[in-house]
Amino acid sequence: MTISDYPEQWPVTATKDHFQGRVFGVRTDTVEMPGDDVADRDYIVHIGSVAVLALDDDDRVLMIRQYRHAAGHQLWELPAGLRDVEGEPLAETAARELAEEAGHQAATWYTLVDLMSSPGMTNERIRVFLARDLSPVEIDFVRTHEETDMPVEWIPLPDAVELALMGKIHNSPAVAGILAAYAASAEGFHTLRPSDAPEA
Repeated sequence: MTISDYPEQWPVTATKDHFQGRVFGVRTDTVEMPGDDVADRDYIVHIGSVAVLALDDDDRVLMIRQYRHAAGHQLWELPAGLRDVEGEPLAETAARELAEEAGHQAATWYTLVDLMSSPGMTNERIRVFLARDLSPVEIDFVRTHEETDMPVEWIPLPDAVELALMGKIHNSPAVAGILAAYAASAEGFHTLRPSDAPEA
């Protein structure tokens, strides 16, 4: 058996949208189940996001700290953002977020890992990129709200792995990106997909 996720959509007999905000909505689908049964499934409809594991020449991970109201925490995260520009290639979205949130640009990009953040409750998809060959960049961008004060720290990749495994870092794209980068580093990152790799 080949182990690989694949798309499949069971028939939906009814849909009800309960809420629609700027970033996500809440929906109930009535889904045909095996055995001639139907069941309601509530979920969050999300526009999707990207994250960037930026790794410098000393194999240090660029991390930012951001307040997350829903979680009630200040979280150490990777630069990340929403897929909120229609038609924009995901690598360009990631490059924009890296510049806006962390003041850096990268000359080399790879697809590091693709995530479904919580597939039992949302259709959100997150692509985490690996960015290398970094340099500072200044752009005309004003940070507001939670982004007003986001300190940047450079953490050696093995230390970041240890922090994730010790439960010191909780943000899911950060944990997945750190562990994926550490695993990929064993092969010199040569097994990674290109930055424009299609999503499944």
